[in-house]
Amino acid sequence: MNKLINRFRLFLKQHSKGEGVKSFKITQKNEKAFDTVNRGACSVPVDQIVGSVGRYNDFDGKFRLKQHLSSDRLRNIKKAMKDGKPLPHVKLYQIKDEYYAMDGNHRISAAKEFGYQHIDADIIEFIPSKNTLENILYREKSEFDDKTQLPYTIKQTEMGQYTHLTDQISSHRDFLEKSAKEPVLFESAAADWYETIYRPLTAIIKKAQLIESFPDRSVADLYAYITYHQWEKDLKRDYGSGIKQLISKNMEDFREKMSNKQEFEYPEMQREMTAFVLMNVNGKKEERIIEKLFSLKEVQEVHSVHGEVDILVKIVLIRDLVSSDAEIIGDFVHSQIRQIPGVIRTKTIIPAFSKIKKSQAG
Repeated sequence: MNKLINRFRLFLKQHSKGEGVKSFKITQKNEKAFDTVNRGACSVPVDQIVGSVGRYNDFDGKFRLKQHLSSDRLRNIKKAMKDGKPLPHVKLYQIKDEYYAMDGNHRISAAKEFGYQHIDADIIEFIPSKNTLENILYREKSEFDDKTQLPYTIKQTEMGQYTHLTDQISSHRDFLEKSAKEPVLFESAAADWYETIYRPLTAIIKKAQLIESFPDRSVADLYAYITYHQWEKDLKRDYGSGIKQLISKNMEDFREKMSNKQEFEYPEMQREMTAFVLMNVNGKKEERIIEKLFSLKEVQEVHSVHGEVDILVKIVLIRDLVSSDAEIIGDFVHSQIRQIPGVIRTKTIIPAFSKIKKSQAG
């Protein structure tokens, strides 16, 4: 009796949902993915094959054949792989970034066991129609990829940005056609746009480490944000001085400017700025306030003065060119200086033009 119970427990364990690979039909139903696109043959990352169309109960979570099933076919496939014999493509169904085996479950199991990185497959993609933000973005990306045929991934996290990129490519195609005086395929314009406009600007963004200030965004998001405000007509965004020299107001001017530069020559997307802060403080706490101010790395000078103000502070900040001087300086004064106990009021002065004599000492 105990033996029968143990065998029944083993059977339940082997067939439990938690022990198997994902079911395509369940995912298809959850995502409402019924419209299909034939993606043809391509190489697929093995670790993105997560489930099966009809045999999801036959394999465990690591795509290993369950012990109660015959493994003769699997052994033959493993031997063929070890001997280097060519095997037909597996057939996969795709939903977003996941793949499900429609044919070739044993080949996938063997590939995972042997540590294969990729496997050749024929792909049918099922497009999710459920209107979640993730799915809408996926559909926009899929449409963009189909139209551009770029072999690169451009990841946006906001709806509508792929349309902005498509409009840029269309504009760039018009420019190329005008220059060449002949028709240019959209895919060719997209490839040129990527190499001569998108890639240089995203390299500048990466060099400036802007993405560290926007942890929930992608480099492509920052590219779209900057170019939307910099290159769209009748739209103005005050980034502060410097960005006009770095990123031209016209997309094709930027392309021309970057055409003869190597990546190590790309400009820094940062600048140094100086400001002076005039302060009124509680006289009894002035000495302590001065010490706290001087301990801030951005503070270069602190002066106790006589007159309408009590303390004069010189600060030097580094900012990226996406933000304005006023934004960065205002944030620093509010978050670092005005929070010091005893500070009554502040007034900030940002120099428009400076002439500084070199020190004669030494």
